[in-house]
Amino acid sequence: MRRGAIVRVVTIGLLAAAVATAVALLIPWLPAQESKEGERIDLVFWFVIAICIAVFAVVAAVTVYSVVKFRARPDDDSDGPPIHGHTGIEIAWTAIPTVLVTAIAIASAVALAENGKLTSDRLQVDVTAQQFAWHFKYPQYGGLESNELRLVEGRQVELHLRSLDVIHSFWVPEFRQKQDAVPGIVTQLPITPTKVGTRTLVCTELCGLGHALMRAPVIVMKEDDFDRWARSQQQGSEGTPG
Repeated sequence: MRRGAIVRVVTIGLLAAAVATAVALLIPWLPAQESKEGERIDLVFWFVIAICIAVFAVVAAVTVYSVVKFRARPDDDSDGPPIHGHTGIEIAWTAIPTVLVTAIAIASAVALAENGKLTSDRLQVDVTAQQFAWHFKYPQYGGLESNELRLVEGRQVELHLRSLDVIHSFWVPEFRQKQDAVPGIVTQLPITPTKVGTRTLVCTELCGLGHALMRAPVIVMKEDDFDRWARSQQQGSEGTPG
C-alpha cells in the first residue's frame, strides 16, 4: 500500500475513533457509581469500550477507504482482479483478537476475584425475596427485621439472598452488581457503599404480574446514624406486645 493510501486510512481511522470516543464519553450511559466493587466493574467496562473503539476505528477506516477507492463504475461489469490469501494477515487477524479477548478475560477475572473478597468487620444482611416484595433481616443486631435495606457508608455488607417462590434478582444500579435470588439455595453478594443517600432496589428477573412494583428503598447511612437506627428499631420491637 502506498504512503498516501496509508495516510488516508489512518486519518479515517482517527476520525472514526474520535467520534466513537465522544459518543462514549459525552453521553451519560451509566448511573452514578457508588460502591467500591462498582469501581472495578466500571474499570473493566471502560477497558472493553476502549478495545471496541479501536476495533471499530480499524474496520471503519478500511471499509470507508475501500468503498471510495475501489468502487466500480455503474457500467463496469468486469470481474475484479484475482486475490489470493495472505498468510501474515491471516495470522494477525487471528492473533490480535485472541490477545484482546484474553486481556478482557484476565481483567474480568481479577475484578471478580477482588469483588468477592470479604472483610472481617462486614455487615451481614439476610435478604428474602417473594412476590412482590423484599424483606431484610440483620442477624448481628438481634435478628432485627426491616422492609428497608439500611447500609453503612464505607462498610462492606454481605447479602445472603433467598427466594420463597420464584427466581428474583437483586439490583441497585448505583452499586453495579446484580445477583439472582433462587428458590432452594442461598446466594451471596458483597457490596461496599461509598456515598450516603437513598437508592432504589429493583427486581430484574421477570417474576410475575407485580414484577414492576417489586422495589424497596436502600438507605446508606453514616455508622453512628446506622447504630442509632438499629437501637431504636430493637427497642421498638421489644416494646411491641407478642
